[in-house]
Amino acid sequence: MGRTGSGPILRALKAVRWYVASVMGDNHYQRYLTHRRATHPGEPVMTEREYWKARHDGATVTARCC
Repeated sequence: MGRTGSGPILRALKAVRWYVASVMGDNHYQRYLTHRRATHPGEPVMTEREYWKARHDGATVTARCC
C-alpha cells in the first residue's frame, strides 16, 4: 500500500474545499487584495472590515475593478 492513490484524493478534497470557500465567500477578501495589488500597486486597499462592510452595505465591491 503506497501513497500513489492519495494524490488524486487529496487534490479532489482541496478542490472541494476551494469550491466551498468560494461559495461561502471565505476567499473574497483575499481575491480582492490580490487583484488590487496586481492592478493598482501602491494604492491603498480597504481593510477586511471595510471590505465586508462595503459589500454588505450594497456597494459594488468585487475582486475586479477593471
